[in-house]
Amino acid sequence: MSQCPFANLLDPDTYAEGMPYESLRELRNAGPVVRMEDPLTGVPYWVVTRQAELDYVSKNPALFSSAERTAFPMEFDQDMVEGIHRSTIINMDPPLHQKVRRIVRNAFTPKRVESYEPKFREHAGRIVDAVAKRGECEFVEEVAAELPLIAILELLGVPLEDRKKFFDWTNTMIFADDPDMSTSELEGQMASLEVIQYAMQLAEQHRKQPMDNITGALLDAKLDGEPLSDDVFGWMFILILVGGNESTRTVIAQGMRLLMEHPDQLQYLVDNPDRIAGACEEILRYNTAFISMRRTAMEDLELGGQQINKGDKVLLHYHTINMDESVFGDDAMDFDVTRPERMPDLYNQLRSFGIGQHFCIGSHLARLELRIMFEEIIPRLRNPRFAAPPRYVRSFFVNAMKEMRITFDPERDSKAA
Repeated sequence: MSQCPFANLLDPDTYAEGMPYESLRELRNAGPVVRMEDPLTGVPYWVVTRQAELDYVSKNPALFSSAERTAFPMEFDQDMVEGIHRSTIINMDPPLHQKVRRIVRNAFTPKRVESYEPKFREHAGRIVDAVAKRGECEFVEEVAAELPLIAILELLGVPLEDRKKFFDWTNTMIFADDPDMSTSELEGQMASLEVIQYAMQLAEQHRKQPMDNITGALLDAKLDGEPLSDDVFGWMFILILVGGNESTRTVIAQGMRLLMEHPDQLQYLVDNPDRIAGACEEILRYNTAFISMRRTAMEDLELGGQQINKGDKVLLHYHTINMDESVFGDDAMDFDVTRPERMPDLYNQLRSFGIGQHFCIGSHLARLELRIMFEEIIPRLRNPRFAAPPRYVRSFFVNAMKEMRITFDPERDSKAA
């Protein structure tokens, strides 16, 4: 294989200073499907850079499997794939995937999610109350992380006094590649075991006093006439916890960064609060929570003018897809909160939540949390400024921030600035 001219998208260091937007543009210009090398693992891969090809891969699980080598972009030994990861819905193919998805989907329907708004808005108000009068905060943990974590723990039936445990466990599980967040892969595995043990304690409580929440739905569910195994229950619990917590935290933090880097656009939303919901779609487009997912080709085929062989690794890189100029226009690389006003179909063109059978089941929940938080933040944390450069997580999987210290005008007696 010839020397690859592009940065390895599966090297955590590629993202140490944030998303490499210019490198991704060069990659898109090279074609819709580009062969890449990964010197860290020795496993080459094809990266999908355009929306049409991503949609084709995502909608054809018989050709591009999530179960064969997992949907995660990292490499695992086969024992781990078969013994652990295939118990997780994200790594399932049809028909099993649909059967498991049905178990929890009722908690995430638009109607059910809409019913959460009053309580979520109360939480958001208290979160901003805690920092508004100080005039400074560490935005990631004190603001961005709070509502998504509170919301998913309530849906899982976890007491809110335990949320710091889950905040730390989530960081350790997801950010094992970053020494500031987790010192080893073993620590990530140990954190997973602690979450599963906690979930098993909830299961015991449910047997004594049934719970009407997602945990109860999982425990009461039948799969082909049998209750879920402990493995499937435990890993489903983890996936819902991480997917419903870390992802939205990331988008809120990155969204605030973008607004602070574009103060004219932030002022536009201060002056036009009815446009915040639309602006959240542009925030989702510009900084997806999950950077990439994997599929494995199940037969020899052609994709984007390239010959893909059975067993090849195919990387769906959502950031480059969401800046596809053929979909979002020549200014796709620009962050613009007014984009939804001139692109009414933006909501449906985003691939931040994926597409096809694995479209994120919590998309309505994430959008609600994002809108509520920014409707609370924008009018109250006025004139925000960076107190120090933001610090990014070293990860090729989650587009997260470690820390973002900011200052703003301290809030006076009235919430209205």
